[in-house]
Amino acid sequence: MQAGVKKLFVKSYGCQMNAYDAARMADVLAPEGYAETGVIEDADLIVLNTCHIREKAADKVFSELGKVRMLKEAREAAGLTTTIAVAGCVAQAEGAEILRKQRAVDLVVGPQSYHRLPEMLRQAALGPVIDTDFPVEDKFDHLAQPSEEKIRQRGVTAFLTVQEGCDKFCAFCVVPYTRGAETSRPAGKILAEAERLARAGVREITLLGQNVNGYHGEGEGGKDWSLADLLTRLSKVDGLARQRYMTSHPNDMSEDLIRAHAELPSLMPFLHLPVQSGSDRILDAMNRRHTAADYVRLVERIRRARPDIALSSDFIVGFPGETEADFVATLELAREITFGSTFFFKYSSRPGTPGADLEDQVAEEIKSERLGRLQEVVETQRRSFNSALVGRTIDVLFEKKGRYPGQIAGKSPYLQPVQVDGPETLIGQIAPVEIVECSSNSLFGRLAESFSQAQPTREAN
Repeated sequence: MQAGVKKLFVKSYGCQMNAYDAARMADVLAPEGYAETGVIEDADLIVLNTCHIREKAADKVFSELGKVRMLKEAREAAGLTTTIAVAGCVAQAEGAEILRKQRAVDLVVGPQSYHRLPEMLRQAALGPVIDTDFPVEDKFDHLAQPSEEKIRQRGVTAFLTVQEGCDKFCAFCVVPYTRGAETSRPAGKILAEAERLARAGVREITLLGQNVNGYHGEGEGGKDWSLADLLTRLSKVDGLARQRYMTSHPNDMSEDLIRAHAELPSLMPFLHLPVQSGSDRILDAMNRRHTAADYVRLVERIRRARPDIALSSDFIVGFPGETEADFVATLELAREITFGSTFFFKYSSRPGTPGADLEDQVAEEIKSERLGRLQEVVETQRRSFNSALVGRTIDVLFEKKGRYPGQIAGKSPYLQPVQVDGPETLIGQIAPVEIVECSSNSLFGRLAESFSQAQPTREAN
């Protein structure tokens, strides 16, 4: 590799945990002399941090690797060395097959082993390397911590992984096979990471886990802490004004966690709670272990505790064996609950999961038609939810400059992007904003008059 500073380019696919992992990869490589770049052509090390949640995810990775191989060859012709790494869940699932199919790849590393990247890069200089083991040691104990400057560069919001893996074995999901069994980080280590983030100016954290509300990490006195215990303690960290968490399973939405939504002002009134289907028959085939009625009753308890809460969810249409009656049950559940936002997907076969071997696969055109009908219902709900905020004053955490000069942008308590005219000095602050307009994706507002009058005026130059 070239002398001096080396350039690192990480392309991350999929979930928020992959975004967190990508940042930690950069942190672990910084002491090795790597600086991040947003220009792939400049990179001495290219990492594709992959996601296996969709059908043909591996095919998409190999397509991307074909493009990266050509870039590597072009750089080699110019006398420059390029190392290519494939990380994440496709790396875990495909393993040596990646090296066999694409010889330009130098190393393959699973999501539990990326703390070993420096050592693997040294080995890769001698030949291709693969590490998709589930190591005994906790990778978080071996990760370099980002500097305060690096944290500030990443902004006033941050992800923080508290739990990984899943023991639910839903029939459509690869997570138990690519991320392993459920493990929870000790509470003390999470608190230490949160305090570092807060000291560097982070105002909002999102706790991440494949089954985050199943968190059961070691707390004070050696006792297991629930997610509610962890959120309660994090609410006392100086500087942290907001907390969120995702992704949750309905079966692990405990009473103490529901109470936390009522009792913790820092816990935002927004909950992502995937249901996947409104048909009990399909939920059973998915191995979800709850019924549609269970989900409805759970939502009722959550809304009694926190009446202003907004829900988002995941739906899968076209799971093998889904009939028109099953799909109609999904539509009915969506209409009954009313969501603030929703993610919806056509079922796609994930190799190695129980669903991949099921007979009675639903035709693609039927899946597309059903997806369109569901989309119409939930998109109407989302637009209605956004419109209902027009005329209200809500607190907004400002995160960055806006799209236009003199504009700043932030997030509402419900995760909607909000744009206002205001000074950049408000970035990192929470301010009341009167919402005056909404589009399909954003809210537009003005700083509340009482807040504007309280701000010192800047002298003209």
